[in-house]
Amino acid sequence: MDNRIRIAAIAAAVAFSVFVLTSPSKPVPLPLPDPSTTTSAGPSAAVLATGLDNPRSIAFAGGDVLVAEKGGAVRAVRDGAVLGEPVAVLRTAGGFSAGLLGIAAHPDFAASPYVYAYHTYEEGGELYNKVLRLHVQGGRASDADVLVDGIPGSRFSNGGAIAFGPDGLLYVGTGSVSDSLHLAQDPDSLAGKVLRMDGAGGVPDGNPGGGSYVYASGLRDPQGFAWDADGRMYASDLGPSKNDEIVVVRPGANYGWPEYECSDDHPPGYDGAAACFDPAIEPGGLAVYAAAGGGGGGDGGDGSAGLLIEDGSLLMASTRATGLYRVDLGAGVDEGQAGQQSILGGLGRIRDVAVGPDGLVYLITSNTDGKGFPDADDDRLVRIER
Repeated sequence: MDNRIRIAAIAAAVAFSVFVLTSPSKPVPLPLPDPSTTTSAGPSAAVLATGLDNPRSIAFAGGDVLVAEKGGAVRAVRDGAVLGEPVAVLRTAGGFSAGLLGIAAHPDFAASPYVYAYHTYEEGGELYNKVLRLHVQGGRASDADVLVDGIPGSRFSNGGAIAFGPDGLLYVGTGSVSDSLHLAQDPDSLAGKVLRMDGAGGVPDGNPGGGSYVYASGLRDPQGFAWDADGRMYASDLGPSKNDEIVVVRPGANYGWPEYECSDDHPPGYDGAAACFDPAIEPGGLAVYAAAGGGGGGDGGDGSAGLLIEDGSLLMASTRATGLYRVDLGAGVDEGQAGQQSILGGLGRIRDVAVGPDGLVYLITSNTDGKGFPDADDDRLVRIER
């Protein structure tokens, strides 16, 4: 098959209708496709891998693109081909939103060749989540260290966001656990939280709770993290059936779940959302595009040609709205008034997005997750070309 494809925006951002009984006072509507992507000269993309099995997360390590599959395999894509042997195969528990949910590579992988994984496991008939550190040599994991385990889990809402921040520390987004919602508000529980640790699993100085991993709380199902040039951290958080959020993550902040979600008038003690999507858009991974990092194309510094991805754009993958979106970072982002724009469609459900060391935008589709309509080549790893 031709490994290069042309992608036109989908005629509508969603192919379904949702009846909403209640909504926040200033809901952000589902984004509409950008007209600039509907022309025959739309953006070009390269399919780097096909036949992936329910991929969930992307990372970059030693020149390889790593893809985590929900069933437990970590696969490496090198020079446009999937390597025959996986980097690792983890023993994960099954479930609708359980499994291998996220991976991250050490920011100095050459000196510290570690890949970090967040996945669900079963013990004593109960589901939990853990953070693993894999030592990778020659494209294969030679051993693994458990950094944190016993994180409450369930068949639904386990979280899965995992990434290194600009401070060199590892951040992990845990789910609220569908049958124990109160744990997101329990300061002694690791459920429904953003955790922060060093690369060896230690609690760093400066965490709000002293000796605790907990960095922020009150989240339901965090799916992606990203940082802008000023060090501001963003997280995408899935709502139960609507009120998906993007929040600005601050140390010690409480985002309210399950007591509060998506309202301009948030009660005292809770932080509001930067953006609220109602009906649900099911945000996945996040990435901040930096043209200065090498991703600027021949379009006057606006990034990948034809995509209108400007320097500093916050990119958001979406599974339900089937596309890649830009969330505008403006003065209103702290008051839930961030705008958004569809910039790429036609691939079906998109689970994760990342900016690679080459400055280009990578994404994975999620059409084999049981909620999409896969074709013979799904799922795919795609790179947006300049």
